[in-house]
Amino acid sequence: MKPFLTTLPRNLIGCFRGWQIVWHLVAILLTVILVWSGFDWRYFLATRSPELRSWMWPAVGIGGLLPLTLPLFLIVAGFIIQNSRARLTGWAVGQAALLGSLISSTYKAFTGRVHPMHNAGDDISHVFRFGFLRGGVFWGWPSSHTTIAFAMAVTVYVLCPKQRWLGWVAILYAGYVGIGVSMTIHWFSDFAAGAIVGSVIGAVVGKSFGENIQHSTFNAELPG
Repeated sequence: MKPFLTTLPRNLIGCFRGWQIVWHLVAILLTVILVWSGFDWRYFLATRSPELRSWMWPAVGIGGLLPLTLPLFLIVAGFIIQNSRARLTGWAVGQAALLGSLISSTYKAFTGRVHPMHNAGDDISHVFRFGFLRGGVFWGWPSSHTTIAFAMAVTVYVLCPKQRWLGWVAILYAGYVGIGVSMTIHWFSDFAAGAIVGSVIGAVVGKSFGENIQHSTFNAELPG
């Protein structure tokens, strides 16, 4: 738990430091383009198929459950098999999920975007309620499901350079969650922005915990 707590403030700040802040601006600019070009609304209308939504709806549950269970599983498994790398990976994924939730919820608190409605007759994709808590922190921009999923996935990708297949599996999971929520409870731009912001978080957390894992491995290899 110590690496989790000691790196948390630094990694939170790191998500907005230097070039990382540029990616947040890219997410905002891309959202503006997708909203005002009408793409968000056209995408919404094109994805109302009941069959398609039935395939994508599980992404909502998976995206909400895995951030809670995966870190715990890795941490417990790491203790049972005495594997420090698994434990640190669990703490890293857990921190990525926490930062993803904190950052996306903070954005939502100030943007207050109206979420898609199944029976919407008019284009409501451009409706934002800027201010503080005018739209709550559960709905809106960006997608928390997507932000957290990509934060976790990129963390795994960075931490597992020798098991790159595992990183790609994680990215595919994040892609399914993001696309899934974009067809059910979010706009496409909510997904796109969440993927960008989540990837920034994952890169920062992955790099930070990668240093901890290297240090732990080095100490384990030292003679008695």
